Amino acid sequence: MQAFEYVAAKSISEAIDLLSERGDQARILSGGTDLIVQVREKRRSLELMVDVKQIPEVNEISHSSADGLVLGASTPCYKIYNDPDIKSAYPGLIDAVSIIGGIQVQGRASVGGNLCNASPAADSTPALIVLDATCVIAGPSGTREVAAKDFCTAPGQTTMENGEFLTSIKIPTPDTNSSSFYLRFIPRNEMDIAVVGAGASVVLDESHKSFVSAHVALGAVAPTPLYAEEASNLLSGQEISDEIINQAAEAAQAIARPISDMRGTANQRKHLVGVLTRRALNGAVNRVKETK
Repeated sequence: MQAFEYVAAKSISEAIDLLSERGDQARILSGGTDLIVQVREKRRSLELMVDVKQIPEVNEISHSSADGLVLGASTPCYKIYNDPDIKSAYPGLIDAVSIIGGIQVQGRASVGGNLCNASPAADSTPALIVLDATCVIAGPSGTREVAAKDFCTAPGQTTMENGEFLTSIKIPTPDTNSSSFYLRFIPRNEMDIAVVGAGASVVLDESHKSFVSAHVALGAVAPTPLYAEEASNLLSGQEISDEIINQAAEAAQAIARPISDMRGTANQRKHLVGVLTRRALNGAVNRVKETK
């Protein structure tokens, strides 16, 4: 591993100053489960790691019916899936954070770190997209917000500029008669990277027979996670049926731009988009019906 400096920042302003001084040669250490591996394997070069685990604002969780959920960007996965309020209100997020690595990894890995690593196959990103999450970014010019669907710009790249880092993620309070679901296909039973991932959130009418609205997002089938806008819009106002869900799945397949690699072919991934989109939508619908 290359030599680098390490600083444990105590405040957001201190972290911003350190990042601004070193530019591209500085990186935030949130959980470190991706960054440390990348540096050790010489896939990333840097001069400074800025540890933000001691900054209170990036490690807090707050949840209320008025303000929704605010996740500090460095909050470890295990704190999220062990929170009963989050489990109840945001099951699709729980689906995702429960399968990021194994138990040991989840003790440090964070949703913010998973998002900032900007892997096309990240499990948390489709879940955040369908939940209409907003990323709060702090930097030299102040604080700005970016929709989760616009946060990743290319593999390993995000909308953040030099001196900026992700401080928190905001997720709105779920609507009545709503739920969410995330799943992925992997060759093994656990601790693998998604060949394809799909997330869905739905709002149903009072009778639970029709969609009021829906959101679908995909992972591992394009250079960045995708919000399937046409597939989502197709479902709005429609009666729940296999036919309309199949149409949404076909619309999701139409925007997928997968590659072939050692883990799967482009054709296989395209097929899986349809399968997983149907399962994610049905999973979210069934979760709403189970609460009736």
